[in-house]
Amino acid sequence: MEDRHVTLRFSARELRDLGVAWVALGVAFAIFFAGGGSRAVTMLLDRGVVGPLLISLVTAGLGFLLHELAHKVVAVRFDQIAEFRADYGMLFLAVMSALVGFLFAAPGAVHHRGRLTPREHGLIALAGPVTNGLLALVFVPVYVAGALVGSPFLALLGGRGIAINLFLAAFNLVPFGPLDGRTVLDWSTVVFVAAFVPAAALAVYVVFVLGVGF
Repeated sequence: MEDRHVTLRFSARELRDLGVAWVALGVAFAIFFAGGGSRAVTMLLDRGVVGPLLISLVTAGLGFLLHELAHKVVAVRFDQIAEFRADYGMLFLAVMSALVGFLFAAPGAVHHRGRLTPREHGLIALAGPVTNGLLALVFVPVYVAGALVGSPFLALLGGRGIAINLFLAAFNLVPFGPLDGRTVLDWSTVVFVAAFVPAAALAVYVVFVLGVGF
């Protein structure tokens, strides 16, 4: 009997959900970083919306979505049927919260089904934060190039990409509720500590001590 393996596929609904989540997050983060509320509207109208929206789409939008797609890729690797589903209510809340000056973003999740070992569950969960850590590294040369050539746009793009992805990696590794850290800790304390401690320390140092991205 021939073994059947799940392949990486995207349904029309999943592609639509990914697109809507990406745009909604880009808008929410652009408003949030512009100060929220009427201040954000005034600033964006005066300075233009294209630059801030592009930065948010490339940094926060991709950071969130590639995090979720990493879960999907690893789940499929373990022969799981997995699809991303956007949470439209939470996406609306993200935009509305940004308008009042704070941001709560939970764009949706990858849902998968099938039998898994604790190790496989842990690796699927770990894939998201690891992807954000790698994305932060990708933005480092952009940030450096912006500083070297004196380009505020590149420096902001790179800095914000570093900051947001480091924050996403650390936050999602918190061992609480539905966050990835809880699943990783349930699998292996050693792996959890090895991932969470450096991620949290690096995020705090880069974002709050060095002030990169703000």
